[in-house]
Formats: sequence, C-alpha cells, structure tokens
Amino acid sequence: MLRQLDIRDMLLIDRLELSFGPGLNVLTGETGAGKSILLDCLGFVLGWRGRADLVRAGAEQGEVTAVFDLPDGHPARAVLSEVGIKPEGGELILRRVNGGDGRKTGWVNDRRVSGEVLRQLSEMLVELHGQHDDRGLLNARGHRALLDAFAGLDMAETRKAWTARREARAALERAHEALVAAKKEEDFLRHAVKELDDLAPDTGEEAALDSARRSMQAAARIRDDVARALQILGPDGAEGALLDANRWLEGAADKAEGQLDAPIGALGRALVELGEAASGVESALDALDFDPLALERTEERLFALRALARKHDVLADDLAVLADDLRERLGRIDAGEDQIAALKQAVAAADDAYDRAAEALHAQRSRAAGQLDKAVSAELAPLKMERAVFETRITPADPGPEGYDMVAFTVATNPGAPAGPLDKIASGGELSRFLLALKVCLARGNDALVLIFDEIDRGVGGATADAVGRRLRRLADDAQVLVVTHSPQVAALGAHHFRVAKSVSGGMTTSRVSPLDDAARINEIARMLAGDKISDAAVDAARALLAG
Repeated sequence: MLRQLDIRDMLLIDRLELSFGPGLNVLTGETGAGKSILLDCLGFVLGWRGRADLVRAGAEQGEVTAVFDLPDGHPARAVLSEVGIKPEGGELILRRVNGGDGRKTGWVNDRRVSGEVLRQLSEMLVELHGQHDDRGLLNARGHRALLDAFAGLDMAETRKAWTARREARAALERAHEALVAAKKEEDFLRHAVKELDDLAPDTGEEAALDSARRSMQAAARIRDDVARALQILGPDGAEGALLDANRWLEGAADKAEGQLDAPIGALGRALVELGEAASGVESALDALDFDPLALERTEERLFALRALARKHDVLADDLAVLADDLRERLGRIDAGEDQIAALKQAVAAADDAYDRAAEALHAQRSRAAGQLDKAVSAELAPLKMERAVFETRITPADPGPEGYDMVAFTVATNPGAPAGPLDKIASGGELSRFLLALKVCLARGNDALVLIFDEIDRGVGGATADAVGRRLRRLADDAQVLVVTHSPQVAALGAHHFRVAKSVSGGMTTSRVSPLDDAARINEIARMLAGDKISDAAVDAARALLAG
C-alpha cells in the first residue's frame, strides 16, 4: 500500500505531503489544476520514463519520496534481495532527486540505487491504467500472462518439457557438428591409424633400440683391434713362440746344471697367463660379434619411430597412446551415424512431450478465454456497452517455455463491426469502460499492488458513471486504488477524497492537494455537479450521492 507521498519543488508543487489510506482514494479538481502532476511525480520516484522538465521554476532541484507498506511475502522483497537491501519494519521508502541540470539520483531505504532498480520495484508496487497507458492492459505483450493468471495455469510441466526439448536439440546439433568435423579428417585418420598399426610402436622401444644401435656401432669400431690382438696371442703368435722357447729350454735343461729351472718355471707360468688372456680376448671377440643386418634393421626401425613421432609432433613413447586416440576418433566416426540416429529419436520424443504439454496448455487457455469473454461481457452491460463484443484471441506463436500461443484482447464496439485491439477500436469513454470491466474480471485479490486509474471514467456520466465507481470500489475491497476523476458519482464512492486546486500568488502558480472532511467533500461533489455556482439542489444531490 502507498502510505505517503512527499513532493518538493516539482512542476507546480512547492511542498506537498499526502497520506493515503486503504480502499478507494479519489482525487478531484478542476481541469488544469494539476491532478496529472501527482501521477508525474509518482512515476518519477518509481523510475518511469516521462517528461524531463520536472523541477519547479526557480528551484535548484526537485525531490519526491514515496513510502510503501511492504508486508512479508511481498514480491518486491525479491527485487530488494537481489540488490542487497533488507526492508526494516515492513517499510519501503523510495526517494528520487531531479537536479536542475537534469541528473536524477534515486535511493531505496537510504541506499543509492539505479533507475532500473526503481523501475523493477515499480512493477511489483504499482499498476497504472488509463487511456494512454502502454504499461498495463493496453500492452498486448502482457495479455497472455494476464489470461494465464486469470486461469491460474501451472507452467511447470511445459517449461520442463521445453528445457528437455532444447537440450535434446542442442545435443543433436553438437553431435552433428562433431560428425561433420570428424568426417573431414576421416581419410587422414584411417591412413594414420594404419601407419601406426603397421609399425606397432611400444612405450620405451625407442630407448631400447637406441641403446642396441649404440652398442653395435661401438662393437664395429673395436672388433678388428681385438681380433688382431687375439691373433697375436694365439698359436701363430706369442703362444707359439713361447711354446717353442719352452721346448728348447727344456731340451737344454739337463746340461745346464739347474740354471734353466727358474726360467722354465717362469715361462710355464707365462704360458698359463697367456692362455687366460687369449681366452678372455676370444670371449670378448665373441661378444663383439653381431650381424650387420641386425644393425641395419635396428636403425631402420629406430628411424621409422622417430620420423612418425616428428610427423605427429609427439614423443616416440607417446605413439602408442596416439594410436589409441586416433582409433577412438575413428570409432566415433564409424559410430557417429548410430549416435545421430539415437539423438534424433531423443529429439522426437522431447518434441512429442513438449507438444503434448503445450497442447494441454492451449486447451486450458482456450477454456479460460471463453470464461473471460463471458465475464467481461457481463461487466460491460451495466457500463452501457451491452452491444459491444470482447474477444480473447489465441493465435499460433513461436514455441517457447510457456507454450506456442499468442494472446490478444480485442473488441468490437458494435455487432458486425470488425474486432481489433482495444486502443485502436474503442473511443476514449468506451476504452475506459473496457479497461475497467477487464480489470474487474482479472482481479484476483492482489493486495500487493496499488492500482491507479487516470481519468478512466472520462466521457461517461449518470448511471454509467455510477457503475464505473462501484466497480472501482469493488476493486478497492482487495487492493488500494487511486483514481483521478471528474465524475461526481465516482468521487462519492471513495473512502478517501483529495481535492487538487491551483492558485496564483506573487506571479507564481502553485498546485495544492487537500484531504477533504465530510463538509468539504459535500461542497466538492456539489461543485462537480453544478460548476462554479453551487446551488442548494447541487448540495442536496451531493448529499444523496454520498449517502448512496
């Protein structure tokens, strides 16, 4: 509920403090007195985009403060939570300043906020209806939501089905793109996999081949020297010469009287050592022996491994892992068509589930549209528009999380006349009554909103104006309603009455707003009935309206 509105130096208002009450609040006054200024100022503090020249002439800045009661569970609390504001004591204070240079600054509970935050809050706090309102019932983009609220529809199943449908289609698209990309390299993959499979590399094989190659290369360099050494040590070399020397000395030993015993013993020992040396060299030579073809084969495989590693820009030890990876990618290509087929089935199932949910939603909307049309028609008769036709049209729209329906409220003011949008077909007075009848039918006891009607009774009078007023009062049973009106019948039904008047002093024009007591209220309604000269009959008529 809007509890208080304070205005400083805005347009024709120098200083104003207004306290509103629950139920129906009416604002009256002569044309040009400044009733629309109050709405301009309220729209300013709520962040609405409007006229730029709001600061009162001669003032440095203008300021508007609006105080709302904010009970627990009010939807505006979610907006406040997002910006880190916690209302204390259930009170929400909006303040906005318009500088003389045009700059605007806003606060919520003394916390500075952007105009966008104010606008988000305004959608949860205030609903404005009038002949030129593009934010409320005249905005066709919101008609589907209004019908859904009237029907009390639950969107959970349709939204869930839409999400599943979107995800299934995205998965199919990703798989298709991956398959197309993979097929572009299919020839390369098949050639690379065959090349790797033919070579069949093992982890650690490069190091083993390199070590074997180095050993064989080293053996090739020293084997000739070892062979020559073995030849010199053998029977045709040192061993043969020592044996000959030993045989000759042994033949001469008998005549040497022992002088050759020691040399013969040493020579025997030398023959033993020489034999061991020759045996060791022979063993070494056997170890150094290798097949030149083995070296060639070792080098060929080592070079093949390294060339393939360079080709794929990996280490030779990673070729086996690479082969597995390429085989897997190739396998995905081979299995890609099967995956695409499975995903297409999943998309078809998701489409079917979404269509069923959307069709059920469409059926519910169609039933609700008929109910709404009947309800609005019943409200139009007392408003002297019994010949008018209201129709809720449902046409196909692009699928979305809330179905594939487009909803538009249309009217035909006379039987046989073509139907069209509310604001295109109805005249000013007719439009006002259409909007009121529609709002009465759509109301669902939403006391979170402040409903504002700007001269919605324009162009009607007598019994029709009384019917308008009674419907406004019915709306006010469930929500606070503010009405700017020129109709005495509507004004008489208000729970709280304010009069807007304009005065000129010292060359300055000022608008004043005053709450009216019972006596002042009689005079104001009499003025609305009779004009400037208030007659006794007008006073009596005013009393009768208030009593009724």
